[in-house]
Amino acid sequence: MKTYNYKTAIALLTILLVSISSYASYVLIPMDAEGQREHLKAYGITYWSLSQNQKVKWLLNYRGGSFLLPDSESLRRECKIRGISFEIISDSKTEQILAEIESPSQNMEAVILEKAPKVAVYTPDGSAPWDDAVTMVLEYAEIPYTKIYDKEVLADELILYDWLHLHHEDFTGQYGKFYGTYRATPWYIEEKQNAEALATELGFEKVSEEKLAVASKISDYVIGGGFMFAMCSATDSFDIALAAAGVDICEPMFDGDASDADYQSLINFERTFAFTDFTLERSPVQYEFSSIDTTPVRAINADTDYFSLKNFSAKWDPVPTMLCQNHTALVKGFMGQTTAYNPSEIKANVLILGENKTNGEARYIHGIKGKGFFTFYGGHDPEDYQHRVGDPKTELELHPTSPGYRLILNNILFPAAKKKQQKT
Repeated sequence: MKTYNYKTAIALLTILLVSISSYASYVLIPMDAEGQREHLKAYGITYWSLSQNQKVKWLLNYRGGSFLLPDSESLRRECKIRGISFEIISDSKTEQILAEIESPSQNMEAVILEKAPKVAVYTPDGSAPWDDAVTMVLEYAEIPYTKIYDKEVLADELILYDWLHLHHEDFTGQYGKFYGTYRATPWYIEEKQNAEALATELGFEKVSEEKLAVASKISDYVIGGGFMFAMCSATDSFDIALAAAGVDICEPMFDGDASDADYQSLINFERTFAFTDFTLERSPVQYEFSSIDTTPVRAINADTDYFSLKNFSAKWDPVPTMLCQNHTALVKGFMGQTTAYNPSEIKANVLILGENKTNGEARYIHGIKGKGFFTFYGGHDPEDYQHRVGDPKTELELHPTSPGYRLILNNILFPAAKKKQQKT
């Protein structure tokens, strides 16, 4: 009888130990096409976990760039409320996944996300959030952000933030080159008056001078270790403003006096972040800043307009790998004032992350400047192919798995990562 009780106790203990070892203690947020129904909100729950002082593992190239989070009742509840697909996995299963990722034969890596980045969006007061893809997706994913503009930038408030998005801004002082089509419309007249009033209030004679001061502050922010993400015209107009520092490239309808004669020869490409050897568009009625943008020479229709994401080594180059995480290697193209970039005018030290090989253009690029990083993404709205002024807003509820919007959110989480040395 004693022997039987002893054996029974051993059996029960063994069952208990097995149960404990297989007890679910992690939540996997899958990011592949089949496993996730709310890709965009999945970034928001990851951000939420970081804000709760929980470290997260970003599983690069594992099921579309999945997230591994410590299990908790509050996490499960939040996932259910937000409609995010998740899987509860045991310690042993977690170890198997991480062992697979660590294998030298697998192009995967587990990157630790340590803190929720403080996010700033550079946008003027009163701008509708639906007019900017980044603010739209931040709100949809429930990621908090702070709006800032010229006053805050010039007051050195950028140091309060880890991540800065540039609104579709014109840093050259040419009011978006909308003059040719919209100069008589009330909104254009009002925006011009507001910009001139702000420049005067801040102590500048011209809007172009004030915008250059802002661009220079942003440049200092990145060089000092900040992360900048820009889309559409904010990308090339930012570099053009830096290159044209001290040179008047604005025609009289923009700043009241003539531009410098032969100003193209005075451009200094050493000041720019991403672009070089470009030619400025001198005509004030042309809706174009320079030869950087390929919009005027694109030869592709909407149905076949896709760009491909490059495949980097997750273990050796985790930075570009993070920025390219997606559930598809092909992303639907979309247009903007600045749609894509001429590869011959991209600096050699800048990585092309996404490209349309058919058109010979770069869509998504990334680089290092000083101690900081920048990413430029061509186009206006990843789910509105040819967004025009006055078009209705995009409803992201209809696009919860958008690959184009995922690229924006990759950049949001990038500053949270514990950095490793980039080899490429």
